[in-house]
Amino acid sequence: MDEQTNVQAEQQAKKNNILLIVIGVVLALIAIAAAVLTYHQFYTKPLLQENEDLKELAELEKQEMESQYKDFDLQYEMLQSQLSNDSLIAQIENERRHTQQLLEELERTKATDATEIKRLKAEIASLREVLKSYIMQVDSLNRINQSLNEENTQIKEQITQANTQISNLSSERNELKDKVNIAAQLDATGFWVTPKDKKSKDAKKVKDVKKFAFGFTIVKNVTAQNGQRIVYARILKPDNSVMGVKGTFAYENTQLEYTEKKYIDYTGEEEKVTMYSDVTEFLEAGTYKLFIFCDKQMIGQTSFTLK
Repeated sequence: MDEQTNVQAEQQAKKNNILLIVIGVVLALIAIAAAVLTYHQFYTKPLLQENEDLKELAELEKQEMESQYKDFDLQYEMLQSQLSNDSLIAQIENERRHTQQLLEELERTKATDATEIKRLKAEIASLREVLKSYIMQVDSLNRINQSLNEENTQIKEQITQANTQISNLSSERNELKDKVNIAAQLDATGFWVTPKDKKSKDAKKVKDVKKFAFGFTIVKNVTAQNGQRIVYARILKPDNSVMGVKGTFAYENTQLEYTEKKYIDYTGEEEKVTMYSDVTEFLEAGTYKLFIFCDKQMIGQTSFTLK
C-alpha cells in the first residue's frame, strides 16, 4: 500500500509540473502577444499615419506648384496681348512654351518624388524673376506708348488748328481774290442803239432796218489789267434767238453765240466803244436785248424796241 501510494504521488507530482509548464508557456505567449500589440499600437500605427499625412502634404504642394505654373502661363498670355512689338512677343512666347513644358513635367511627376519636385520648385523661382523682368519691360513700353499717344494727340490738335488757320487764310485769300476780281471787272454803261436803213439813215420802222449802230462806255478802272481785250456783243430778238450769229465765246463753263465782236486796247481809263451789225435776216417788231461781254464776264446790258 505504501509503495502504491508513493507511485500515485509521483505521478500526481509529474502532472502538476506539466500543468505548471503549460501555464508558464501560455503566460509567456500572452506576454509576447501583449508586447507585440503594444508595439504596433504605440510605434507602427503612428508611423503609418505619419506617412499618409506626408503623402497628402506632398500632393497639396504639387497642386500648388501646378497652380503657380498655370498662373505664369496666363500672365505671359496677358503680356502678349498688350504688345505690338513682334520681337518682344516672340521672346515672351518662348518663355511661355518653357513654362508649359515644365508644367507638363510636373503633371507627370509623382508627388512623392522629392528630388524632381525640388527641381521643379526651384524652377518656379527662376520663372518668377524672368516674368518680373518682362512685366517691367512691358510696363515701360506702355508708359512710352502712352506718352507718345499723348504727344501724337497734341500734334494732331496742332495740325488741326494749323489746317483750320490755313483754311481760314485760304478762304480769306479767295474772298480777297474775288473782291480783287470784282474790282478789276470792267463795267459798261451809257448804252445807245440806233437802227439804220440801207442809206445809213435812222430807220423808223422795223421793215426798214438794215443795220444797227450801237455803243457804250467802259468806265475807268485802275484795278483792271491794261492791254488788248475782245468785246462781244450778243443781240437777242423778241423770240430770244441770237441775231446774226458770227461765232461763240466762253462764258461760265459754256459757249455762247455772239452777234459781233471788237478788239480794243484798254488803258484803265474811260473808253467809248462803237460797234455795227448788219441785218441779214428777217426782223420782227418787239423788244430786243443787247448784252456786252468781256473777259468772260457780262459787263453791261440794255434793251430797245422796234415797231
